Parts: sequence; C-alpha cells; structure tokens
Amino acid sequence: MLLNTFIHIPGIGEKTERQIWQAGIHTWDQWQPPFPASLSQAKIRLVTYHLDHYLEQQDGSAAFYAKLLQPAHHWRLFPHFRERTAYLDIETNGQEVGQCEITTIALYDGRAIRTYVQGRNLEQFVDDIDDYEVIVTYSGKNFDVPVIESCLRTRLNQVHIDLRYILARLGYRGGLKGCERQLGINRLDLDGVDGYWAVLLWQEFARSGNARALQTLLAYNVADAVNLEPLLVHAYNLHIASTPFALSHYIPLPESPEPPFYPDRAILAEIREMLRYSCR
Repeated sequence: MLLNTFIHIPGIGEKTERQIWQAGIHTWDQWQPPFPASLSQAKIRLVTYHLDHYLEQQDGSAAFYAKLLQPAHHWRLFPHFRERTAYLDIETNGQEVGQCEITTIALYDGRAIRTYVQGRNLEQFVDDIDDYEVIVTYSGKNFDVPVIESCLRTRLNQVHIDLRYILARLGYRGGLKGCERQLGINRLDLDGVDGYWAVLLWQEFARSGNARALQTLLAYNVADAVNLEPLLVHAYNLHIASTPFALSHYIPLPESPEPPFYPDRAILAEIREMLRYSCR
C-alpha cells in the first residue's frame, strides 16, 4: 500500500485519496495527466511536487515512510517490511510502569520464536531486536516499550505498529484476548489465562524453581506475541477491503508456528482453583 498511498501529502485526506484512486491513478508513477477533475489545480501542483520530492528522497527504510504517515496508517507499511518485522510481548511482576520488572519477553518474526527470561538471558533481547525495522505490539506504546526501555536501559527506535489503536479504528476493542475472540483466534488450553495469571506463574517459579510454572508462563507469553501476526493481517485486509486493492493486496492468514512451550494443565488447574477459592 505504500506506493498506492497519497494521504501523506499535506492537504490530501482519505476522501481525496479515494478520488485519486477512482480516477485510475493507483500508484505514484501513475500520477500523470489526465488528473482527477475533482482536484483543483493547486492540489494537482501540490501532489506533483511532493511525489517528485519523495521519489528522489526515499531511502527504502521503514522509518522514512513512517514519518510520512500518521500512526493510524502505519498498517500500510506491513507487506513491504514484513521480513523485517517483529511481534513483541512482555510479562512483568505486575507493578505499575516505572516500578515493575520484566520477567519474560517473547519475540516472533513470522519464522522463529525467541524468548528471554529474567536472570537468564533477558539482556540478549537488546541485541536481537536490532535485527528489525518494525515492531508490532498490542498496547505496547503505553506499556511494553516504556517498560523495556526503562528496565533494559535501551531505546527502541523501530517503527512501532500498536494494534490496540489500529484495531479500535475497525471497531475491535476489549483488550488483546477480546480482539482475538472477535476475530476467531482460539487459545485452547490458555483460554481464560490473563496477565494476572502470568504474575502468579512467575511467583511460583521464583519461589520454588518449578520448571512447569516457567514453561506455562512462556507458553502464555509466546501466544501473546505469535497471535499479533494474524491480528495484523486481519487488520490489514479489513482496511483495504473498501479500496481498489482488496483483491490484489489481500494477504492470507499465516499458519501458526509450532509452539516451543506448552502450558501445564495441572498448574493451570491449581491456579484456577486458588482463584475460585479466593473469590468465595
């Protein structure tokens, strides 16, 4: 969608962009007479100037194009930088931003899953994330990224696609799990498990060294990260559904990778019973 995009030009909104597309001008290099009759000569000159400028200045980086677009339209970057995109989720000890500690991180790039655990390899994340130009989170602008930057004393300078806002514009709300349910993503054994359970699982692991607790926590963390890819694909396809590119730019849903960790059903049953008892 990048070279089909015109809303990055000052004074060109989504309505005008649709008028350009309806005139048969679908890409930057198709911008030539006859121009859309609905556009004023001033707008035609404006579009011509900016397209010439961008074609000369583009460096092929995600950051270059991201600066041209409002964050609400960063989904347009996805197909072009998919191979340089990482899906990211963290778990913490449950404290507020500024006071919490990262317990685990899951990183997925559509091919490989990497996990990081406090006291083992957490710092390695700082080097690994540099392999990517784009990161995708759910509500990560408010939580995951500032926590990572504070705890690991780093800066994440990648282009950031936060699905919380991209999906909300499409009418999907209710948190990550709520959006997953609405879009047909099933968590199976992890259904009903949330961030509070992740805190309890870490506490059990830190207290007793119970490997099953850590394995279950990592299974949950990985699911949070891996499920971001189909959510972004859904969002992309829904956004282009009403454009001339609904068929040509459609992206099939990805296959789920084989999980490196599986939740321990006995531990989940224990936590479920403990929470049920505490609510009595």
